[in-house]
Amino acid sequence: MSSGKILAIVLVAGAFAGGLYLGTSQNSAPVITNSASGASYSGGYDKSADVDVTDKVAKKKSAAAERTVEGNTLVVNDGDSIMAAVQLAQPGDTIQVMPGTYYETVYIDKDDIRIIGVIKEGKRATLDGRGQLNDAILYSGNNFVVENLLITKYKGNAIMGQAGNNFEIRNNIIIDTGVYGIFPQLGKNGIVEYNVISGIEDAAIYVGMSDNIHVAYNDVFDSVAGIEIENSRHAIVEDNYVHNNTGGILAFITPGLPIKTTFDVIIRNNFISANNHKNFGAPGSTVGGIPAGTGILVMAADDVVIEGNIITGNKTAGILITDHHNAPNTTIDPESDPSPDGVMILDNLMYNNGYDTIDDIKALMLTEFKQGNPDIIRVGDSADSCIINRHRYVSVGVNSWKECEFTNTDGVETYLLDEPVPPRDISGEERGKVVYLGICAGCHTYTGRMIGPPVQIIQALYMDNPQGISDYINKPIKKRDDYPEMPPQNYLDPETRMAVAKYMLSRTN
Repeated sequence: MSSGKILAIVLVAGAFAGGLYLGTSQNSAPVITNSASGASYSGGYDKSADVDVTDKVAKKKSAAAERTVEGNTLVVNDGDSIMAAVQLAQPGDTIQVMPGTYYETVYIDKDDIRIIGVIKEGKRATLDGRGQLNDAILYSGNNFVVENLLITKYKGNAIMGQAGNNFEIRNNIIIDTGVYGIFPQLGKNGIVEYNVISGIEDAAIYVGMSDNIHVAYNDVFDSVAGIEIENSRHAIVEDNYVHNNTGGILAFITPGLPIKTTFDVIIRNNFISANNHKNFGAPGSTVGGIPAGTGILVMAADDVVIEGNIITGNKTAGILITDHHNAPNTTIDPESDPSPDGVMILDNLMYNNGYDTIDDIKALMLTEFKQGNPDIIRVGDSADSCIINRHRYVSVGVNSWKECEFTNTDGVETYLLDEPVPPRDISGEERGKVVYLGICAGCHTYTGRMIGPPVQIIQALYMDNPQGISDYINKPIKKRDDYPEMPPQNYLDPETRMAVAKYMLSRTN
């Protein structure tokens, strides 16, 4: 949402179901909710058709990356290769990486592998892409752990999960790694915590098409998006410090992806401060449209609870809520519900937001005769949403929202599962589908623009030529000036590349 074009807004009072404040109603006594105690939220609605949810209110110490076998410890010293150690490792092994600098990409396609950086007198194992390599860590194995690394100067991703379940990514420092910092894609049951991430062109932490995720205690800054929950379900984002990004915390549905929903997201107890960084995302991409100065952005996501956050100094708005119809850089997907339903705003400390907001929001405020700096902006449809203590905030578009029947989410400690998720079966016909979802869908939607061109364009170029796609996956060349160069996926064997190519050509949505 460029600063001059946040939303394609119909500037009429009827754009909001609640209409205008008229007469004396605006001076009536506010409803004050005692949020120090009271009813507790016990989890969002169960869309079992979308995802198999087991025990939602699980213990914090879950079996996310619980070992299924105990193995040996392999030590990698400065000058050795981490990838060589991975090739030698067996399920259950731990790879200890000593302080030093390692210029490589590490791909882990085995289960029960742990890569642990050894920190000695403040010095870490450093993966350095030298501005040439695309990825630092790619994992598709299950029960994977990566800790204590410093990763810098890659062009694509620092740590990317490609359909790996039961993962823990913690205590890493990530600086300037291109498109994404930490990017679990198509994963279930994972933890992202205690990481420091900066200088990312899209999202510092990007949870894509994943379920049962816990994102906590991270410091993310100087990026386009701080933390993004996209086309994912059952996620908690809490106790993070999110500052000086373009947009702080995002809960999205991106149209055109194979998984069509985002729901059951709790955003609580985060410090979301001064996310006013100039947007340097890819032109035309979804995050490339975020207006600088956005604290929290909810786009089409359902059942999102916003509670207990300190939201300050975001110059456009503290909380911005929109549907797909009013958001830029999106194409409508008929299989995705475009409306952010069931948004629940509880008590948040909001101060000095909207102090330099954009003209479109100023015009929106006029439709309700509002003045001041906007804390909460909602445009478009949003059914079954609620708010408590609304009198505390300068808001637009929430007049008709009901009072929430609960005041806290204490009843939901985590959505992590008590038992590890079984590995995916990627044999036979499923291979192309899983690899497509776990890798390709991170950059390509079916109809819209993401990092790479839409699948429809790829289908038109290659039609009955899956071998051409397979060859391009192995050794891509830059074909279009308006898209970044695709990194080679040459770690995939020819059979897998062909399976992916055939599956991509078969897509119809």
